[in-house]
Amino acid sequence: MARQETERYELTDAEKRDLTKLINEGKPIPEKYRFILFADKREVELVWNGKTREVCTAILPFQTLEHIDEPRKEKRDDEELALDIAGRQIKGWTNKLIWGDNKLILSSLKSGALRRQIEDAGGLKLIYIDPPFDVGADFSMDIEIGGETFHKEPNLLEQIAYRDTWGRGADSFIAMIYERLILMRDLMHADGSIYVHCDSRVNSYIRGIMDEIFGRDNFVNQISWKRTGAHNDPQRFGTITDTIFFFSRAEQYIWNRQFTERSDESIENSFSYAERADGTTVRLKKDQRPERSWRLFQSVTLRSPHPRPNLIYDFKGFHPHKNGWSVNRERMEQYERENRLIYPESKDGAIRLKMYLDESPGIPAQDLWTDLGKVEAISNQNLDYPTQKPEALIERVINASSNPGDLVADFFGGSGTTAAVAEKLGRKWITTDLGKFAVHTTRKRLIQVQRELKASNKNFRAFEVLNLGRYERQAYLNVSGRLTGKKKDQAIAQKENDFRELILKAYRAEPIENGTFFHGKSGGRLVVVGPINLPVGRLFVEEVITECRKRRATRVDVLAFEFEMGLFPAVLDEAKQKGIDLAPKTIPPEVFDKRAVEKGQVKFFDVAYIEVTPRYDKKDKLSLAVELSDFSVYYSQGLVDSIAAEMKEGKSEVVCKQGALVKLSKDKNGIVKEEKLTKHWTDWVDYWAVDFNYESRKEIIKVAKNFGVDDVLPGMADPGEFIEFEEQWTGAYIFENQWQSFRTRKDRNLELTSARHTYPAKGRYTIAVKVIDIFGNDTMTLVAVGIG
Repeated sequence: MARQETERYELTDAEKRDLTKLINEGKPIPEKYRFILFADKREVELVWNGKTREVCTAILPFQTLEHIDEPRKEKRDDEELALDIAGRQIKGWTNKLIWGDNKLILSSLKSGALRRQIEDAGGLKLIYIDPPFDVGADFSMDIEIGGETFHKEPNLLEQIAYRDTWGRGADSFIAMIYERLILMRDLMHADGSIYVHCDSRVNSYIRGIMDEIFGRDNFVNQISWKRTGAHNDPQRFGTITDTIFFFSRAEQYIWNRQFTERSDESIENSFSYAERADGTTVRLKKDQRPERSWRLFQSVTLRSPHPRPNLIYDFKGFHPHKNGWSVNRERMEQYERENRLIYPESKDGAIRLKMYLDESPGIPAQDLWTDLGKVEAISNQNLDYPTQKPEALIERVINASSNPGDLVADFFGGSGTTAAVAEKLGRKWITTDLGKFAVHTTRKRLIQVQRELKASNKNFRAFEVLNLGRYERQAYLNVSGRLTGKKKDQAIAQKENDFRELILKAYRAEPIENGTFFHGKSGGRLVVVGPINLPVGRLFVEEVITECRKRRATRVDVLAFEFEMGLFPAVLDEAKQKGIDLAPKTIPPEVFDKRAVEKGQVKFFDVAYIEVTPRYDKKDKLSLAVELSDFSVYYSQGLVDSIAAEMKEGKSEVVCKQGALVKLSKDKNGIVKEEKLTKHWTDWVDYWAVDFNYESRKEIIKVAKNFGVDDVLPGMADPGEFIEFEEQWTGAYIFENQWQSFRTRKDRNLELTSARHTYPAKGRYTIAVKVIDIFGNDTMTLVAVGIG
């Protein structure tokens, strides 16, 4: 029997017992009770395993690693951007390219010190994201070298990000994007909009959670984009479209109507009149080709669509429709002077207006976009990035939902298309990505955009490369979300211990029993293992230095899968000044291969090595150039013997072996040959840049005043109604990118000597040289020079 609906719901005795038991056992209450016990206006909601409305509240300071600005020769007419004597921007909004986990980035932007900059820039008006909706999007990449292709596997941080996104299938993806969309919504301006790009595999989930987060009333469009031409899909219709969901933040939002080009058929059907050079008109017959001097036009009504008493007047003896004309008398007289009016033969007819084809913006864009194809292989835009979208697609989004000077963002930046288009269209931008290769690809792309705009005498902004400074200590492997409190802590501790034991065994280090900080020792050196799911950063290294001094230790090895960008050589110099020989070592992925560990085949490598030579100008004692004279890396990927054994006869594969890319080929007799592809050290260099006066600009971060006190983890803050920030010097300096040379897809050449730089005065200066290899990893070295 149906229960009568009342404002108050009476629980049965059985329901009361079940609820009491669940609460006492600390278990979650079934979803059905939410609607019974609590007021909730949502009638339909997407629910998945582990759903929670809690979002990340971490507030971490942003560190500026690099400042990039193409020098301008002349001062532009832009009061906001002040330029120094070298023509580089020193005031106004600086665009942001941020490396790191976008969840932590979003929470830190939402409540951290940068929020003030965002609001001063007018607020975040537009977000476009293209999240990794493809279950195969695992951060791997193909790199061209010597006419061959090397398949670069994702590093451990990228593998963890992939696992967190797709580890449990759709549940993982929805949980990942749900939390981030909430943070994005909270960061948006009141009149802002968001576009989320997806495909048929996840679009139903995306629509459900966006309805919940932004509200159904703020749904604007479901856009279908034809991304490719017809093709054969087995046992189904060809899948050739993606979906883009367009939601607004509130009822009022920025909207600029966009238009598409008219097809020949549309022109023939709509523009059936032509105006000759003498001003006379002719109606075109079917298939009649107009002469080149004729202007095509269509005849459109001048009748008001709604009653307008103030627009009811006679004109040249012609009476208006009962609704009135669509324009006032002044505008009508202007049309008359411009010969744009079409008069009927009878006074009973209606005056019409000439709408010329050459003045028509086109057809208003609809929610089916078939005119913006994919990035073709021969296109200048093509960066060989797997998820790259055409600039025309992003251009339409940005033009429709933002105005020049507005701030737009892309938190799954990829190859940097959103940032590149935003810069070209005069918008401010923020873009983020977890992959170093993506950040590096975007960096090169934006430098090229700066150069293009400079050559065209157009305005552009400086941009800076940032990362999150003080990471929280998180669990490194999957720990069940259903575990709570003490059990979760125990599970994390056990996994961390297992992880350290594995690394120490592979490093052939002796574990330190009951060690409070250091994990092992090897050959008279202490050994500490960094976290698996985070890059080792400045805070971690500072802890290592502090602990060494407490124990009066002078030698230590730091093992990590990845180190923060821009970390070296500053922290090594800091350790050396304090009497500590600190050696960073990269943990290879082979540590998880039990066979390699047992056979002692796992090799830990030093960070890359750079050698540079200052080239003094013999005629000008204040000038010099810098030559990149050597670069060494020590990468390996996979066990070469295993790959060769599994390779089929007649096939070949490119592998990474002890700092070299090698092509393995197996002939019909099963004999394997090796051909070294990286024949010279320059083959590893994709990009290098110079800061001729590195210590000229200190790296200042803004941190909450409660950081590091009252048992609050340094680098973390709980957002309240008001957070007070203070400036702190990190001890490092910002890399001012004053000159750079890099390879592009079309131009593989690399300059090995910089342009000449002239110093303002005699003295001692520190030159910083940054090299980024073909995998997107950066290394920096410092050189002291005497000028004059």
